[in-house]
Amino acid sequence: MIHTKAGAPRRTLFVARLRGGGPRDRRRQRLVRLRAARAVPRPLPRLERKPYRRALTLGLPTVWGAVAITYKLACPLAQQDGMGARIVSSAVFFAVGTGLVVHVRRALLRELRQIREVAGAAQNVLLRPLPPRTEGLAVAAGRLSASRGASVGGDLYEVAATEYGVRVVMGDVRGHGLAALATVAAVLGSFREAAHDEPELPLVMRRLERALARHLRERSRAEHPANGGAAPESPLAEEFVTVLLLEIGQEGQLSAVNCGHPWPFLLSGQARPLTDADPLPPLGPFPLPAELPVLHCGRLLPGESIVLHTDGMEDARDAAGEFFPLQATLTEAARVQPVSPQNLIRVVYAELLRHTGRLPTDDAALLVLRNDRRRVPAQHPEPERPESETPEPEPEPEPERHARTMS
Repeated sequence: MIHTKAGAPRRTLFVARLRGGGPRDRRRQRLVRLRAARAVPRPLPRLERKPYRRALTLGLPTVWGAVAITYKLACPLAQQDGMGARIVSSAVFFAVGTGLVVHVRRALLRELRQIREVAGAAQNVLLRPLPPRTEGLAVAAGRLSASRGASVGGDLYEVAATEYGVRVVMGDVRGHGLAALATVAAVLGSFREAAHDEPELPLVMRRLERALARHLRERSRAEHPANGGAAPESPLAEEFVTVLLLEIGQEGQLSAVNCGHPWPFLLSGQARPLTDADPLPPLGPFPLPAELPVLHCGRLLPGESIVLHTDGMEDARDAAGEFFPLQATLTEAARVQPVSPQNLIRVVYAELLRHTGRLPTDDAALLVLRNDRRRVPAQHPEPERPESETPEPEPEPEPERHARTMS
C-alpha cells in the first residue's frame, strides 16, 4: 500500500522491491530507483524562477518601446503629415505609454504587497497577538500608529500568565515609527523572560532597566564610531521609556509599579483612574531608586474591566486644540453591559478618529482586561452527629395480608 501526505501531488510511480539479495538484484534495484527519480518532475525552485520573473519585468517595457520605435521608423503611415496619420500615431504612442504606466504600477503594487507581508510577519513577532482569554481574563488590545502605512510604532504591551499571577506590561518609547522598534524589541524581550523568572514586580522592573541600558550602550557604539568602540558615560541621554507593570492575582488583587506611564482606568459602572499616586521617573534618563515601591490598588472584581493606554490617547487633539476625552468616552462605552473588550476598543478608536479627524500625532495603544472569573461558594461539610443523637431508622411497614376467599 502506498501512503500519500495530504496536499502532496499524487505520482503514479511504483518502485518494486525485487526479491533476492545477490549483487545482480541490488544493481537492478538501483537502476529502477534511478530511472524513477529521473522520471519525477521536480518543481522549479524559487531561486531559479526569479531570473525569469526579472526578465519578464524588464522585457515587457522593452517590447512596448520596440513597438513604438518600429512604428515610427518602419511604418509608412507614421511618415505622413495628414491628420489621420497624426491621430493614429498619437493613439499608438498613447497605448504604449499607458501600457508602460500600467506595468510599472503593477510592479510597484506587487513590491508593496511583499513589503507589507514582511512587515506583518515582523509585527507578529515583535507584538504577538494576545490570546482572547488567559487565566479567566478576557483580553483585547489595539494600536494606532502615527506613521502612515506603519502598524508598529513606539508603543508596547504584553500579557503573561505566570505562577505569580497574570502580569501585564504597557510602555511607550520616545518617538514613533521604525526608529523606536529596536527599543521596543529590547524591552519586550526582557519582560517576556523576567515575568516568569522574578517573583516580585520591582525585580522585573530592574531587569527592564538593565536591558534598556544595554541596548542604549550598543546603539551608542554604532552611532559614535569615532569613540573607538568605547561606550560613552551617558549614552543617548534623550532616550526614555515609560513602563507600567501590573499584576493581577488569583483573587483579583491589583499590584503595580509605574515608571512615568499614565495610570489605567478601572471600569466599574463608570471609568475612574486606578490610583492618583505619583509615578516614578521613566526608564533611561536616570537610574531607578534603591527601593521600588509596589502599589496595591485594590481588587478587580468579577465583571469589572481595567483599561491600560498610552499618552497618545489623551494627548490627541482636534482642530481647535481640545484634548480627546478618554475618561468620558470610556464611561459612555461602559454603559452598554456586558462590556466586551473588543467592542470597547472599537468604540474608543472610532471616537478618537472622529475627534481628531485624522491620524493622531503620536502612537495610541489600548489594552483591556475583563475579569470573567466567578467565585464559587465554599461547600462546608455537615457536622457529624453523636451516636446518642443519631435517629433510629423507622421500621418499614409490613405489607398487608389479604385473605383469599374460599368459594
